Amino acid sequence: MLTATTESKRIKKRRQKLSKGDIAFNIVNYTVFLLITLACIFPFYYLFINTISSNELVRLGRIQLYPRDLHLENYVQVLKIDGIMDALLVSVARTVLGTLWTVAGCAFLGYLVTKQEMWLRKVWYRLIVITMYFSAGLIPWYMNLRNLGFLDNFWVYVIPGLVSPYNVILVKTFIEGLPASLEESAELDGAGYIRIFVSVIMPLITPILATLCIFCAVGQWNSFTDTMMLMPSGNYYTLQFLLYKYQHEAQSLAALVRTTQDANAMANLATKQTSLSVQMTVAMVVTFPILLVYPYFQRHFVKGIMIGAVKG
Repeated sequence: MLTATTESKRIKKRRQKLSKGDIAFNIVNYTVFLLITLACIFPFYYLFINTISSNELVRLGRIQLYPRDLHLENYVQVLKIDGIMDALLVSVARTVLGTLWTVAGCAFLGYLVTKQEMWLRKVWYRLIVITMYFSAGLIPWYMNLRNLGFLDNFWVYVIPGLVSPYNVILVKTFIEGLPASLEESAELDGAGYIRIFVSVIMPLITPILATLCIFCAVGQWNSFTDTMMLMPSGNYYTLQFLLYKYQHEAQSLAALVRTTQDANAMANLATKQTSLSVQMTVAMVVTFPILLVYPYFQRHFVKGIMIGAVKG
C-alpha cells in the first residue's frame, strides 16, 4: 500500500515538473497519433456503413459519415452466393494449418541453427538466408509445384511455406538471447533436443511465436495469387480469390444475387443488390475475420519483434 502511494506521489511530481514545451509536445504528439488512428480506422468504418445502408443511397454516393436506412440484406444475400461458404472453410483451414505448421517449423529450425554441434550449421543457415535475396522466379516456382503434384491440392497452401527465412532469423536471434544455463540444466537431467525445445524453449519464446503467428496468419488469409495459378479446376478457392474474382464480375454477380431475392425485396430499392453493394459486402466479409486476430496477439507483438530483430 505504501509502495503504491509513493509511486503515485512520484507520478504527480513528474506531472508538476512538465514545462510548457513538454505539454505542447504531448498535445501535438497525441493529436498526430489520433489523426493517424482515425485515418486507419475510417476506411473500415466507411466500408461497413455502406454495407448496412440503403443500396440506392450508396449507389448515389450519399453515405459518408453515418449509415442511413439500416438493413442486413446485403450480408444475407452475399452469404447465399454459391461457393462462398466453401471458400470460407478453405480460407480458415489454410490460415489455421498454415500458421501452425509454419510457426512450428520456423521455431524448431531456428532453435536447431543455434546449436554449435549441428552438422554444417553455418552452411545450412547461410543457405536459408540466401533464399531471402535470390529466387528462381515465378515460372520455375510453378513448374516445381506442378511436378510435385500440388496442382488442385489443398496442401499447396501449407507445405511450400513451411519454412520462412525471415521467421527463422527472428527465432534464432531471440533464442540466442536466452540464458544458456537453462538448456544445460535440462541436458543434465537427460532431456533431448525435442524435449528441451518443447518444455524449456517454447514457453520462453512466446512473444516471438505470437509475432510469427500474426505474420503467417495475415499472409495466409490475404493470399490469392497462389489460388489463381495453382487451382485451375476451381477446387479449394479462397475468400480472397473470390473477392478478386468478384471485383471483376460484380455486375453479373449482382444480377445473379437479384434472381434469388423475392419480389418484395426486388421492389425495394434500399435492399436491391447492385454491383457496388456486392463488392463492398464481400470485401467486408473477407476483411473482418482477420481483424480479430491482431488484437489477440498484439500484446506480444512489439516485444517479440524488437527482441527477435535486435541482438543485445
